[in-house]
Amino acid sequence: MYYHEAAAFLFDLRRFSVKPGTERVEALLAHLDDPQDGVPFVQIAGSNGKGSAARMTESVLREAGLSVGLYTSPHLSALAERVRVDGRQMTEAAIADFVEEVRPWLIDRAAAGEPLTFFEVVTAMAVHEFARREVDVAVLEVGLGGEYDATSAVDPVATAVTNVSLEHTAVLGDTVAEIARTKARIARPDAPFVTACDGEALDVVREVAADAGAPVTRVTGDGGPGSSESDEADDRPAFAATYEGRVSATDAEVSLAGEREGTYRIPLVGRHQAANAAVAVAVADRTAAALETDLADRSVRDGLARATWPGRFEVLETAPLTVLDGAHNPAAARTLAATLAEYDYDDLHLVYGAMHDKDHAETATALPDAASAVTCRPALDRAEDPEVLAVALRSAGIDRVTAGDDVTDALATAVDRADPDDCVLLVGSLFAVAEARAARTRTVRERTVRDADDAAHALDPAGVPPAGVAAHRDGVDHRALTLRLRGDRAERLAAEARAVGGDADLVGLGADERRGAGDEQVPLTVAGTVAELRALVDRLVAADGGGLDGVAADLAGALSNEADTGGGDAAATNAADEDPDFPWTDRTAVMGVLNVTPDSFHDGGRHADLDDAVAGVERMVEAGVDIVDVGGESTRPGAEPVPVDDEIDRVVPTIEAIQSVPAVGSGDVLVSVDTRKPAVASAALDAGADVINDVTGLEDPEMRSVVADADCPVIVMHSLDAPVDPDADPEYDDVVGEVVDALRERLALADTAGIDRDRVIVDPGLGFGKSPAEDFELLARCGEFAALGCPVLVGHSHKSLYGAVGRDADDREHATVAGTALAADRGADIVRVHDVAENRAAVDVAAAVGGALRDEGDAAGDGE
Repeated sequence: MYYHEAAAFLFDLRRFSVKPGTERVEALLAHLDDPQDGVPFVQIAGSNGKGSAARMTESVLREAGLSVGLYTSPHLSALAERVRVDGRQMTEAAIADFVEEVRPWLIDRAAAGEPLTFFEVVTAMAVHEFARREVDVAVLEVGLGGEYDATSAVDPVATAVTNVSLEHTAVLGDTVAEIARTKARIARPDAPFVTACDGEALDVVREVAADAGAPVTRVTGDGGPGSSESDEADDRPAFAATYEGRVSATDAEVSLAGEREGTYRIPLVGRHQAANAAVAVAVADRTAAALETDLADRSVRDGLARATWPGRFEVLETAPLTVLDGAHNPAAARTLAATLAEYDYDDLHLVYGAMHDKDHAETATALPDAASAVTCRPALDRAEDPEVLAVALRSAGIDRVTAGDDVTDALATAVDRADPDDCVLLVGSLFAVAEARAARTRTVRERTVRDADDAAHALDPAGVPPAGVAAHRDGVDHRALTLRLRGDRAERLAAEARAVGGDADLVGLGADERRGAGDEQVPLTVAGTVAELRALVDRLVAADGGGLDGVAADLAGALSNEADTGGGDAAATNAADEDPDFPWTDRTAVMGVLNVTPDSFHDGGRHADLDDAVAGVERMVEAGVDIVDVGGESTRPGAEPVPVDDEIDRVVPTIEAIQSVPAVGSGDVLVSVDTRKPAVASAALDAGADVINDVTGLEDPEMRSVVADADCPVIVMHSLDAPVDPDADPEYDDVVGEVVDALRERLALADTAGIDRDRVIVDPGLGFGKSPAEDFELLARCGEFAALGCPVLVGHSHKSLYGAVGRDADDREHATVAGTALAADRGADIVRVHDVAENRAAVDVAAAVGGALRDEGDAAGDGE
């Protein structure tokens, strides 16, 4: 079974109405041999904030060293987002395998008049996946209610209810007390129960938890009951959070008192997030205790700081301030208005798209005052008519309202209206957020196509079945571009590509399935000559609207990178904007490794002495090095983390000492520091370092601030763990596409933090959470990372991938040189190596070959 078939089957289940009870999902789990029995679970329910609390809980537990599953809903751009293991979403292959296994059973149930719903089956899929991947614990965001929710088919080790308000009254009850009782019935005997409820809801959940035999942990958010010293001593919250305000465009700080004291950074802005953070810390604390795992304060601090949650008050740009938020009811709109009040801006321009069953009048009234608004329609049957939304906004007092249609076109209209000091806010539905976000994060990658075999390989990761590959492989010639689009747009783009003489292939949901899926993005490969693809862009521009204007611009950007053979391609594309003093601007630069560690995998201990370090740099300079990368902590598999002060003591004296080498002191050779710690990066920059090389890809928000303030070049690497977890076994559908997408997300965070994109270098992270086969795939296709608009670094020196071709750890020099030549030929702008002289020669040969090919091409052109 192929993924698109599995997704279509699952989305078709949305036609079945929700029924209270867990009997159906329990029957499916029994059919799967009860995978829930082998996994400890955490359940988090609530009217608002449960998704944020679940994400923060998962992040904290991961930082404590656990393998953690996370199940949330809805998804933004792909079904697989709902199920994550250690931060990575479920693969499409795993989804297809699951559906192939359960489909006959589900069909039999439906034929017997007992069909399962989409949410029930996807919940079972998540449980099955967590058991298959053998996670240490899995965090489940409860769907609707609690007692009868599909997630309640498991027996949790800890539970939580964030808060309770009137919602889904037709299903959950007519009063806060009734809804609180339904939600609180996730409580289990002896399993800790955490809540930030107050008032009547608190009384009810305490009563229900007591009846269930669950010990209650009460927490409070900023200004909540029980957060003052005047409360009764025996009823003070175990964790009391105070919102300390915004510290950047995307981050805020909260202070905790009670069982855990301190101030913590969170990548979620808004006073309401204080209570969510308190719930998360309390749940993580109680869960870690149940699993007999130590929860150090560092785990809490790092886990909270790294718990990004896309689409929930997500800042995309700062000039104008551009925010996406899924607030879809009056209460959420009021919370959103309070959060937006923390920002300084002149005029507000709204983009509003909502479902037809929402209270548009009250929601519009609750939103902040706006100078203009554009309404839109997400791609779902349930989406409200933009004309109806326009009437609601005018009734709320907004004079300038335009009834639009397409979400991305509406957002573009609002941005065009805004001045740099204004704010653009897209709101009303997570489905609208998903469409807008997909357009902003879309990446067009070019695939290398030399022959029919290359064409087949280009089509395969896009999910094209063998018959489709056979039909289209001969038509994919010269240039092949891959991207993901909403299904109807992908079909339109494919038709336009064929109309200009090119070819296109997509595998996705049919029209009926798309209406059920809504925001599911499908892969598309468009191919042809440069002239044909330029003609395609012209046709899209002439069409004017319909959500393809941005696609035309993205395709045009990919075509503008008519890369010459040889290194330096990505950097050369932006040469006009790039600092000309950077060595990677117009050629492949060589970065030499200078580890001042006793335990690095290849050169540990070789340069620990300052005299040895200086001598090593002198040899590198003589051999033609462009950048020296100083490292004070090994990230090899199983390496022990180095304390900040120890790492500073290693790298700062080294950086200062090597300034005595003339080429370094003059700036002709740059100095990079290989670190994931903001304090080390700051100290290294003060000591004379020019570049930050972060193996975690700017995961730490404080590192983003350090780099932005220094305005220095930064290497953003893709990794799953640092140091590398030797027991990790990540799964990929297409390793290149997924690493590109992950790096795109990190670049978005860098942009919002104020880091100049022209100073960012991307590194696919060979050896970090990839198999040798995947490493070779990344090496072979490293040119595709030019789609990110940044120079590309390849760090392959002496790594374990060469063990797959029979080279032991002490016999990888020649294999590394071969890899360098291939990387330089295929578009790498920097190669990071231990043996500078040998790899400098490989880079120079690749450049000479590339130059000869260009000259030959120019001569042939002159002859014509």
